[in-house]
Amino acid sequence: MKLGVRWTLHGDGRTPAPGAVVRPDERLSWPRTAGLGAQHVVAMFGASFVAPVLMGLDPNLAIMMSGVATVLFLLATRGQVPSYLGCSLSFVGVAATIRASGGDSATVTGAVFVVAVALFLSGLAVRRFGARIIHAAMPPVVTGAVVMLIGFNLAPVSAKTYWPQDQWTALLVMVVTALAVVCLRGFWSRIAIFLGLLFGYAVSWFFDRIFGKIHSPAGGAESVDHWRLDLSLVGKADWVGLPDFHAPSFEWSAILVALPVVIALIAENAGHVKAVGEMTGDSLDGKLGTAIAADGAASMLSTAVGGPPNTTYSENIGVMAATRVYSTAAYWAAAGFALLFGLCPKFGAVVAAIPGGVLGGITVILYGMIGLLGAQIWINAGVDLRNPLNLVPAAAGIIIGVGGVTLKFTDSFELGGIALGTLVVIVGHHVLRAFAPPHLKGDGPLLDSGTSTYDSGDEGRDRPSF
Repeated sequence: MKLGVRWTLHGDGRTPAPGAVVRPDERLSWPRTAGLGAQHVVAMFGASFVAPVLMGLDPNLAIMMSGVATVLFLLATRGQVPSYLGCSLSFVGVAATIRASGGDSATVTGAVFVVAVALFLSGLAVRRFGARIIHAAMPPVVTGAVVMLIGFNLAPVSAKTYWPQDQWTALLVMVVTALAVVCLRGFWSRIAIFLGLLFGYAVSWFFDRIFGKIHSPAGGAESVDHWRLDLSLVGKADWVGLPDFHAPSFEWSAILVALPVVIALIAENAGHVKAVGEMTGDSLDGKLGTAIAADGAASMLSTAVGGPPNTTYSENIGVMAATRVYSTAAYWAAAGFALLFGLCPKFGAVVAAIPGGVLGGITVILYGMIGLLGAQIWINAGVDLRNPLNLVPAAAGIIIGVGGVTLKFTDSFELGGIALGTLVVIVGHHVLRAFAPPHLKGDGPLLDSGTSTYDSGDEGRDRPSF
C-alpha cells in the first residue's frame, strides 16, 4: 500500500530552479528538509501554543499530539496533501463556555471528542457522496454565519479575563502584533502572533523590573499583587518527561455547545485542500473527504488522551507558498520536532507562563480575525446579504450566538450561545428556503472556498487557523 513516505531528490537537492517547485513527492537534501521542518514548527508556534493555554489544556500534550496528528494526516492522504495539523482555535469559546458552567478539562475534551467523531463521519460522507453534500447541508451563508458567531462569541473572554490583568502590556502587545501582521512580509508576517508573544514576554519582564508587582486580577475575579511574568514553575520542571494524560468525560450539555464547531472545521478543511491543490497544480477534490476524515480521526486520537483538537494550519500553507517547497518530507520533519518539544516539560512550563496581559493583546486581534473569517467566506462565495433569505437567519443566529441568548426547555436543559445560534442559522435558512418565493432562491457555487485562499506567488498576509 502506498503511504507517501518515499520522495525523489529534487534537482541537486539544494534550491529549486527559478520558477520550479518542489512537489509533495519530492524533497531537498535531508539537512535542508529538516530546516524547512523547523521553519514549519515556528510558523505554527503562536496560534498552536496559545490555543491550549486558552482552553486550559496541557501545552506539552498539545504540541506532541499535533505531531502525531500530522503524521496520521499525511499517511491517510498518501502524502498528496501537504499540511500541518495544529491545535484548533475554534474550540476556545466552547472551552470557556463549558468551564464557566462548571466543566473541567475532561468535560472539554469529551465534548470535543464527539465533535471529532462528527467530523470523521462527515469526511466519510463526502467521500461517498462528493463535495455537493457540503453545499446542500451548509451553504456559504450558513458556514460564514457560524464561523462569525464562534469568533465574536469570544469577545468577553478577551475583554473580561485577559485584558484587565495588565491593560498597558495588552495595549502594547496588540499594537506590535498588528504592526507585525501588516508591515512585515513573507515568512515574518506569518509568524506575527509568535513575534507578539516574544515581545509580550520581554515587555512583561521589563515592567516587572521597573514597576514591580502589578495589582490586578490574575486569572480570577479578585485583584491581587502578582508578577506579570512568573517563571517559578519553569525551574522546577524537568527537561525530559511525558505530558499529563487524562481520559475524556461526556456530558450532553457540553456536547451540544461544542457540536456547531464541526461546521467551521469542514469549511476550513475544504478551503485548505482547495488552496493546496491550486498551489501544487494537482486537483485534490477527490481527497477532500479523506482530508476531513483524517482531521477528525486525528482529533479523536488527541482528545482521547486529554489533548486538544487539531486542524490544518494556514500559516504553514503560507510558508509553502513563500518557499515553493511542497514536500511532505518537510512536514514529517516538523512532526518529529513537535514530538521532541512535547517531551520537554520545561518547554511547556515556559508556554504556560504566558502573562495574562500578553494574551489580552493577542486575543483582541486573534478572536476578531476568527470572526471576520466568516465574512471572508461570504465574500469568496458571493453571498448576497440584500436577499432576506440570506440576511434574516444569519442576522438572528449571530446575535443569539454573540449575545449569549438562551432558550430554556427544562430546569436541567437549555440551549444558548453558540449552540442555539448555529441551530437558528441552519434550521432557519432551510425552513425559510422551503417557504420562500422562487425569485429569492438561486444556485450558489458548488463549494464555498473555506476560510482561506492562497496564490503561489502571494506575499500577502495569512490568516490564523482555527
